[in-house]
Amino acid sequence: MTASHPLTRQDLIDFVVEEAHLLDSRRFEDWNALFAPDGLYWVPLSAEQTDGEQHASLLHEDSLLRALRISRLRSPRAHSQQPPSRCQHLLQVPVVEAFDADAGRFVTRTAFHYTECRDGDCTALVGTARHHLVLHQGALRIALKRVDLINADAPLPAIQLFI
Repeated sequence: MTASHPLTRQDLIDFVVEEAHLLDSRRFEDWNALFAPDGLYWVPLSAEQTDGEQHASLLHEDSLLRALRISRLRSPRAHSQQPPSRCQHLLQVPVVEAFDADAGRFVTRTAFHYTECRDGDCTALVGTARHHLVLHQGALRIALKRVDLINADAPLPAIQLFI
């Protein structure tokens, strides 16, 4: 962060918890602002995948695709959002897997339960999220959010929001 406040492991944990809170609060624009300019949001089809560009994925979104999805979620013409979807993330305490303050690179791993509801129907998903974080202009930013669902290879309903 700054010389007067060096980045701590707790800062990383707080960042991940706040990121989930922004999604649960439907503050999608604030959530999207947490990404580095070239940051990616990726939900692979299997935990073995190492590349989101060479393999099919459930979601593989850069800043443009995230912004388009947010715009659709906000549109009064999005019939799938009448009434709007709501979500809730239930997180285990994030684990800091990598902490390289000198390089400004960090990785957290967080097991979660995610529930998305709309018009009385709820979908529950379980998995692990890895946040690859970087320092960008003095602030933590998401370089990659990778979400591995435990049943990603099964038929899944449409996911309207962001896991």
